[in-house]
Amino acid sequence: MSSKPENSPKIGFDNEAYIKEQTASILERVDHYNEKLYLEFGGKIMFDYHASRVLPGFDPNVKMRLLQELKDKTDIIICVHAGDIERKKMRADFGISYDSDALKTIDDFKEWGIEITAVVITRYHNQPQATSFKNKLERNGIKVYTHGFTKGYPMDVDQIVSDQGYGANPYIETTKPIVVVTAPGPGSGKLATCLNNLYHENKRGVKAGYAKFETFPIWNLPLSHKVNIAYEAATVDLKDIVQIDHHHLEAYNTSTVNYNRDIEAFPLVKRILEKITGEESMYKSPTDMGVNRASAGIIDDDVIAEASHQEIIRRYFRCAVEYVMGLEDKDGLDRSILIMEKVNASVEDRKVVFPSRQAAKDARENGKGSGGMYCGAAIELRDGTIIKGKNSPLMHAASSLILNATKHLAGLPDNMHLLPANMVEQVGFMKKEILTGKMTSLDLEETLIMLGISAISNPAAQVAIEKLSDLRNCEVHLTHIPTPGDEAGLRKLHVNLTCDPEFSSKSLFLGD
Repeated sequence: MSSKPENSPKIGFDNEAYIKEQTASILERVDHYNEKLYLEFGGKIMFDYHASRVLPGFDPNVKMRLLQELKDKTDIIICVHAGDIERKKMRADFGISYDSDALKTIDDFKEWGIEITAVVITRYHNQPQATSFKNKLERNGIKVYTHGFTKGYPMDVDQIVSDQGYGANPYIETTKPIVVVTAPGPGSGKLATCLNNLYHENKRGVKAGYAKFETFPIWNLPLSHKVNIAYEAATVDLKDIVQIDHHHLEAYNTSTVNYNRDIEAFPLVKRILEKITGEESMYKSPTDMGVNRASAGIIDDDVIAEASHQEIIRRYFRCAVEYVMGLEDKDGLDRSILIMEKVNASVEDRKVVFPSRQAAKDARENGKGSGGMYCGAAIELRDGTIIKGKNSPLMHAASSLILNATKHLAGLPDNMHLLPANMVEQVGFMKKEILTGKMTSLDLEETLIMLGISAISNPAAQVAIEKLSDLRNCEVHLTHIPTPGDEAGLRKLHVNLTCDPEFSSKSLFLGD
């Protein structure tokens, strides 16, 4: 079930050093724009798991810790693109849609003691789902604004910066010197929202400015650094490419990096800012616009490079699965493969891939699959131990894996049953005969619930439950796309999951 332990995980990032420098840089911008600063947040403001994976030691909520220090000076605006609401665009790490993520963000901010000032639905033109979302927020006391498409965008700056352009959208009321503009994901209209309010502020006689809080790419690391290449891997759907910021190079004779969309958009954004303020912009490059001191937190570059290498592989697996599911096009998959080749990465570099495939092979040789399918799973524990699991007529491979892992951590024998046989049989009977399901084997969510029930009378099950938290942030690979119950269970355990782009059954509908 397990293999010999290897090295324990290493830390490569110092949060305190990062917070100190990032906060100082933000306050520097606030001092420059002493009346008001609109601060666009690039990336995830909370639960930034990409950053925590490529920068081991990075607190996924470190940005919120920083905001807490500035909360008395800060208003918060959340942007959601109306089109994303209509398409039910998903945030993969939570398995929820962008509009649901906005609701979750509001709740999460409250837990941090920070109230949301407003939600802006961008590119809104009375889409039914977006209207329902707006109604729900307003009926729960949240201030909502709707912004339409900006007339004249992107080339007609005179129309953009006019009462027919930005002026046609309402002013978002704020009262504090820092206005943080965030969103569930990219393409949500954060920049347009900032510029829209800058237009209104300047018409009101307020000297407001703009800056961008950034994490990736890290501007003062080399173009070829794997942490920057991992950013490309994470944004294949957006076709982002990390490039030398030629604007910065020309202005300062200093080589920095940025991504193609910001580099391409900079001349237009600079013209718009200058048109709004009537003054020459202090920014000579998109790098100038960014507030990014992530490199200050890096304390072990080798650890960061290896973590980024692993993230590139994870992103390839995700892209391959999304391609099979019809959510990604061939171009995106090809770009993901090219990025793998760029860093000379192989899927076997991910330590849990081969053992999971071996587990599936073992299931096939033993003839103990489920529904004619043979699936394997593997997890790398914090000490480097590899645990395997395979499917059977009784349970899914993910269920077997987690039970095996908790038994190992608890020092329990491999052959010990944590779930009573009669309970497993009764649930299987109910699933097939009463609920008319096709599969009787237990998915991970069902297994975890049954483990909790079993703990009432089985002390070994209780010990196993207490070890579940030790699985957080461990690496897991499945030889198949997980069913909804397996995916939900693995997400709740907070493991880093990848899987082969294969379905767990011959059915097109991926149900339990």
